[in-house]
Amino acid sequence: MEDSSTEPAEPGPSRTGATRVNWHGIHKALADPLRIRLLEWLAEAPRSARELADCAGLAADRLYYHLAQLEQAKLIEIVEYRPLPRGKVERVYAPVRTEPPAGDADPEETAAFLGSVLQATAMDITAACQARKAGHRREIDLHRGAVRLTDEALAELRGHIEQLAARFADSAADADADGGGSGTWTRVVVTLVDVQDRPEADPPPRSPA
Repeated sequence: MEDSSTEPAEPGPSRTGATRVNWHGIHKALADPLRIRLLEWLAEAPRSARELADCAGLAADRLYYHLAQLEQAKLIEIVEYRPLPRGKVERVYAPVRTEPPAGDADPEETAAFLGSVLQATAMDITAACQARKAGHRREIDLHRGAVRLTDEALAELRGHIEQLAARFADSAADADADGGGSGTWTRVVVTLVDVQDRPEADPPPRSPA
């Protein structure tokens, strides 16, 4: 489970700047639940293919193709070349900080991407349920509902979600900076989907009879 590279190229671009990516590349790269999970594991900490293989319970050789797809889509980059015995090295990957991509993917790409997200989420829930059954402590909270939201209320709800995400992300970063590293990695999935067409903000005037 070692990389065969003996003459490493230069690591990817600095992680300090944001990279603009394209919806089409993202959807293609993440149209597989395993790649979504690889990206999430890398969000926790930079890892090599060997370390990611331990997370996935797979052989590292089975991950190289998927890592290449994520790297080609500019979702991850090589941040380190770690020396191994016999003069070999292994690549260490980390996510690329990206700006929101411009433009929309077509419906087929969007459906494939969302299907992979849901499948990856189902895998997380299944694993947590199995762990609970085995006597481990895992928290699982599921909620599905429908509410009527005006455009203003929808914008307000989105703002609250972004604020909550930023608040807890900052708290975790502060704990890591203090050397605490406390807490449990928890998957959070929030979906806002209109189930009917939205009314126009200013309906056009009716033609006189």
